[in-house]
Amino acid sequence: MKKRHGLALSLFLAASTLLAGCGGANNDKGGTEGGGEATEDQFTVGMVTDIGGVDDKSFNQSAWEGLQAFGEENGLEKGNDGFDYLQSQSDADYATNLNTLARKKFDLIYGIGYLLQPAIDEIAQQQKDTHFAIVDSVVEQPNVASITFKEHQGSFLVGVVAGLTTKTNKIGFVGGVEGDLIKKFEVGFIEGVKAVNPDATVEVQYAGSFGDAAKGKQIASSMYGLGADIIYHAAGGTGNGVFSEAVDLKVEDPNRELWVIGVDKDQHEEGNGKTKAGEEFNITLTSMVKRVDVAVKDLAEKGKAGEFPGGEVIEYGIEEQAIGIAPSDEHLSEEVKAKVKEFEEKIVNGEIEVPTK
Repeated sequence: MKKRHGLALSLFLAASTLLAGCGGANNDKGGTEGGGEATEDQFTVGMVTDIGGVDDKSFNQSAWEGLQAFGEENGLEKGNDGFDYLQSQSDADYATNLNTLARKKFDLIYGIGYLLQPAIDEIAQQQKDTHFAIVDSVVEQPNVASITFKEHQGSFLVGVVAGLTTKTNKIGFVGGVEGDLIKKFEVGFIEGVKAVNPDATVEVQYAGSFGDAAKGKQIASSMYGLGADIIYHAAGGTGNGVFSEAVDLKVEDPNRELWVIGVDKDQHEEGNGKTKAGEEFNITLTSMVKRVDVAVKDLAEKGKAGEFPGGEVIEYGIEEQAIGIAPSDEHLSEEVKAKVKEFEEKIVNGEIEVPTK
């Protein structure tokens, strides 16, 4: 049985403001070749995205921002001699992309998302001298570190926000691919809603994809049409369609009160819109922040220092300051913010144990 423990973090707030890089390689498969003369002690880091890509405004983008922050602080350039990524167009690309980075002799290679778990498991056994890290899953190999998060804790907190904010008592949850991971988001969110508003109902739908914005927009249209005034998405790029639908509805009826709760990153900007009269608005109520960037950067620093936790599972939650609510809170009343703080403290001190399924 692998050891599971919390890993103390120092939040690098500046890292969260870095713009996500956009890989400019052939076939949209990643970054540039080269990147300068390699030195003997240069530590190189690469990552393989899932199909969402580094511009998904969510999970993959946050991970890429973490790598960029690591590169900037260590004087590295984007490319084979510093830090880079390969973007996956389908699940068939995962193993190929991981193997490509391993052959290019990257010291540490991340697989971003649980969908890469089988590929990491396979390639780690073939490339035993390379260190790998899997985000959101566990691979039991001595050269793999497994990064997991307590998403249910943060989802509970945004559920509290939704339960206290809804006017219709109808709330939606849009998931990407149904499975144990996204179930943590769903269950935690519903528990948070019910903790403060037992009269509210939460409709749950899964899109079957993390990269289908059109499907997200379609589901959101149905939920808002049936009276939901808040939707929380845990759907990666599919969630972009939820924002798009909410903005479009607000443009059509500026007086309508509806909201989206973002995920993984502070998705405040995704909720920006402008009425036909030219008045600006924002429909992002809040976001459940999952600091993938901090975890990725933290592990890279440990790897560079020769302290790579191979074979271990590292779990990040509220206590490690890696899970929480976004700082953009202008739409939240003081009462709601106080309630969130109250429940956050109860979770940390063990008074509340948020279920995962």
